[in-house]
Amino acid sequence: MTEQSPVRVERRGGLAVWTLDRPDRMNSLSRDTLRALGRLTREAIADDTVRGIVLTGAGDKAFCAGADLKERQGMTENDIRRQVELYRSELGALDRCPKPVVAALNGVALGGGLELALMCDLRVAAPHAVLALPETSLGIIPGAGGTQRLPRVVGEARAKELILLGRRLTAPEALAWGLVNRIAPEGTPLLDDVIAWLAPIAEGAPIAQAAALEAIDRSFDVSLEVGLELEKVSYDKVLVSEDRREALQAFAEKRRPRFAGR
Repeated sequence: MTEQSPVRVERRGGLAVWTLDRPDRMNSLSRDTLRALGRLTREAIADDTVRGIVLTGAGDKAFCAGADLKERQGMTENDIRRQVELYRSELGALDRCPKPVVAALNGVALGGGLELALMCDLRVAAPHAVLALPETSLGIIPGAGGTQRLPRVVGEARAKELILLGRRLTAPEALAWGLVNRIAPEGTPLLDDVIAWLAPIAEGAPIAQAAALEAIDRSFDVSLEVGLELEKVSYDKVLVSEDRREALQAFAEKRRPRFAGR
């Protein structure tokens, strides 16, 4: 009997939808889950038919409750270090993905679950979602990038409040903080709302989207002057693309452009 994958995969047009499929464990991140996400990301990057990725959780209780603490029972400190390295190696591919990645937060996003969401470019929450980094209350700190990515999204003061106080944010609070981009309307299936909202990505110009993501992501590590030079390099990439010429032709012909990613 074949063991079930911890991540369920489907396609919605140009969007790949990945569902963390361990609802009995609150979709927590086992080592197999981490490896599956890394493999899927590398495959999606190589697949020109994938325009974007949506990551969500099975059920309506949890997007992801973080590390699989049951799996960690009996682990040595070195075992845990190796597992944390899996976060960085396997999920690093997701963080650096040149295609838009969107977290659809269908429930709680705790600890490593929120850190996983922070690796995504955009975040959409169900009305009942709750977000938190409770690690300091457990005698540790966020170890999968939370101390670095969270301040870049919500600012230093709010990041310290969330981490040091172990505060849990409701979906409206997370929206007010800028931690999520959108809350799905009450009564609308989260995934349906996300897919509809992402239509401009699914139908857009892949080269331009990748270039924009690269320019934005690299801007955090450099001065404004260097960032503007990086933007120029990214702009030059799209300037010579067939997609740019197709957009101009479509405008002249008063029709929607048909982007090919070239």
